[in-house]
Parts: sequence; structure tokens; C-alpha cells
Amino acid sequence: MTIRLPPQQFGPRRQRPALSSEARRPNGSLRPGFTLIELLVVLAIIGTLLAIALPRYSKSIGRAEEAVLQQNLRATREAIDQFHGDLGRYPVNLQELVMRRYLRELPVDPLTRSNRTWLAQPAVGGGIRDIRSGAPGSGSDGRPYVSW
Repeated sequence: MTIRLPPQQFGPRRQRPALSSEARRPNGSLRPGFTLIELLVVLAIIGTLLAIALPRYSKSIGRAEEAVLQQNLRATREAIDQFHGDLGRYPVNLQELVMRRYLRELPVDPLTRSNRTWLAQPAVGGGIRDIRSGAPGSGSDGRPYVSW
């Protein structure tokens, strides 16, 4: 003859928490969350992705700034040439291009973030015949910015 006792006499049956993201509270309900290992794996993945993406992002920013610099130099040089073609002389300063509406405004050098760092190249008869960037350093092609 076998005697079976009701399970209440032995106390509540305790289960071990699973090794996944589910853990039980003392009252038996499930507690949602992540384990430390899962969080560390996610952080490692994010760190790896950032280590790959940041150098590419900074290179693309540098190339974009150089492209803007080339475009600003080209537009300002065209305005100087048009000024010379119309008036037969070169502008005394770069602001004269703006005052006579050859440019809406003096472009900003994207590397120095200023429109006051342009280096004016004087003309033989006076005035400005060309401009260069006043930014230190060299471009991605190895040429110094002041020679662009």
C-alpha cells in the first residue's frame, strides 16, 4: 500500500531560474530581463560596428569638405574673371565682388569655417586676380590646401 501526501505538506516546489532572459520572482511569476552575458554580447557587437563605421565616416566628411572647398574656389575665381571681363580691372578686395553682386556673399572656407581666411593673390596692375585657401595641411591628394 502506497501513501501519497498532498504536495502542500512538503512546501512549494521551487524551480531553478532558467539560464535565459526569464527569471522567476520569489512569488513564482516570471521577471523579464536580460542576463549580463547577453548585455555584454550586444555591447561587443555595437562596439565592433562603431569601430568599422567611424573611420569611414570621418574620411567621407573630409572628402566632402574638400569638394566644397574646390567648388567655392571655382565659383569665386569665375566671379573674379567676370568682374575683370566687365570692368577691365580686378577687384580691390573680395567684398567688392559682393557689393557689385558678382557673388551673393563671400563663400566660407569649409576647412577653416570662416570667410576671412582666403589668401588673395595680387594682380600686376593692382587688385586681386586669384584666391587660395588659408587652411593648414594637405588634401587627400597630398597637395597643400594653399596651392589649390
